Amino acid sequence: MILLIAFAFLAGVITILSPCILPILPIVLTSSIGGQNTGKSRPMGVVVGFILSFTFFTLFLSTIVRLSGISADTLRFISVLVIGGFGVSLLIPQFQVFVERLFSKLAGFMPSTQNKNSLPAGRQGFGGGLLIGLSVGLLWTPCVGPILASVISLAITGTVSFDAFLITLAYAFGTAIPMFLIMLGGQNALRRVPWLLSNLGNIQKLFGALMILTAIGIFFNVDRKFQTFVLNTFPQYGVGLTKFEDNTSVKQALEKVNQKPIDKTKIGKPTSDMTLPKGPAAPELIPGGVWFNLPAGRQALNLSELRGRVVIVDFWTYSCINCQRTMPYLRAWHEKYKDKGLVIIGVHAPEFEFEKNAENVAQAIKDFKLTYPIVQDNDFATWRAYNNSYWPAKYFIDKDGYVRYTHFGEGAYDESEKVIQELLEETGAEGVSSEINNPTYQIQTKTPEIYLGYGRIENLASPENIKQDALAIYTSPANLGSNQVAYEGNWNVMEEYSNPQKGAKLLLNFESKEVFLVMRTKGNPARVKVYLDDKLQDFGEDNKNGVVTVDADRLYRLINLLTPGRHILRLEFEDNNAELYAFTFG
Repeated sequence: MILLIAFAFLAGVITILSPCILPILPIVLTSSIGGQNTGKSRPMGVVVGFILSFTFFTLFLSTIVRLSGISADTLRFISVLVIGGFGVSLLIPQFQVFVERLFSKLAGFMPSTQNKNSLPAGRQGFGGGLLIGLSVGLLWTPCVGPILASVISLAITGTVSFDAFLITLAYAFGTAIPMFLIMLGGQNALRRVPWLLSNLGNIQKLFGALMILTAIGIFFNVDRKFQTFVLNTFPQYGVGLTKFEDNTSVKQALEKVNQKPIDKTKIGKPTSDMTLPKGPAAPELIPGGVWFNLPAGRQALNLSELRGRVVIVDFWTYSCINCQRTMPYLRAWHEKYKDKGLVIIGVHAPEFEFEKNAENVAQAIKDFKLTYPIVQDNDFATWRAYNNSYWPAKYFIDKDGYVRYTHFGEGAYDESEKVIQELLEETGAEGVSSEINNPTYQIQTKTPEIYLGYGRIENLASPENIKQDALAIYTSPANLGSNQVAYEGNWNVMEEYSNPQKGAKLLLNFESKEVFLVMRTKGNPARVKVYLDDKLQDFGEDNKNGVVTVDADRLYRLINLLTPGRHILRLEFEDNNAELYAFTFG
């Protein structure tokens, strides 16, 4: 545990060199302006606010959104307003007084002495810095390495532990130290350079404008576009900063962070001798799940009995559109190399409760025309054995039982097939080297996955607080923001899904080419009308004359445009029978 805390702290310190720190640097630099009469108090306020806010929201944002019904975008918008407000206060002296009164309760706990030639001490000192730090901690998205990424994945699933808290706190402390030094450096420059001190008023206004522009940029996601521009222009910038975290000691320590530690007698037992220097040994598949597509007479497969063959372990779930896009390649590899010694084993780890149903999985396997062996992993036992965190994820295992290559997500199909060929050649297989010409697809979508149950919904624009597990009336705003969704009418919102009543509507502002929606029926088939920009549309594979009939538990294809673009999708429900889980896009 001490090792993880130390590495997390070091990772935080190094973060100052990464491209993801660039969007908040103007805020940090601006925080040094106006603080020369209060010494280190304002920079200290920024640091304390940042540490508290980043630690708290990293661990508990998902829980806050679920319990309060306040979307993450709303909290982000409030933080942007605070940052912008501080910028305006540097530009307009009268607004300084207004802000001081607005935060008078907080300032009451701070020293109230003032100098007529400076900002009020509460605003200029610790209290003002604290507010800025609290906002920055919520707004900032760091470039995380394996340690913090592991903690964040625990937070998403609601399994935050005291160890996870200490690791996140250590990372925040590490990040705050360079921030503090930058702010002190700015103050020292103001004191020691006469020209800067004599032009402090103009400098304050300049930095005020900079802070306002930064706030506007964050609101419109310009900060992320700027990061992309920097990385495209300087592709090596920040490369390798988190490599020091990727070592055996850290990986072993991370396993212990999970509140449900792996039982080494049952889970994760290697299939090979770890002393051989070929890479990590592949964990064995954990028994207990239902198998599909097994050879006649077999009830299960073990990796140990497949020694001498090349194995791909593919983690997937049937409603995941990213998983579905990889299936043509898996089918092609299976047909091309199964007689050469390749075995593909699908491990179905469900994202939603209904995906645990063996009949649903069997139907999905049939629909996707998958003929290689697949096992259900409803308890995530094999998932945890591999310390996996992704859908889809592929582990390429050689003839001796070692993981020689991994790939997470879509893409890299040519590289993956080349690995298959090389591993098969190691087995002595002949005729496996051939021209690789896998088709590639450019995914053009700017809207992220949107969940519709209160457990994970973050982009809800309906002004009402969610009434959990109960029927309630919701309204939609006059203007729906980018990538936001809104309930309208009577809805029963559950933790994993939402259930619209007859006459209810669902509105979505999206940017992509394709729109998919995971739905199921409560019993009788459900009918859903699909409108695009207020016009009844028939684009998707499951959309017949503008109506989708929900008669199974699966992902439905609603919209398939010729080119990607931003549109308003409206769904109208003709009955009470549909359960809606999540939108995905392509």
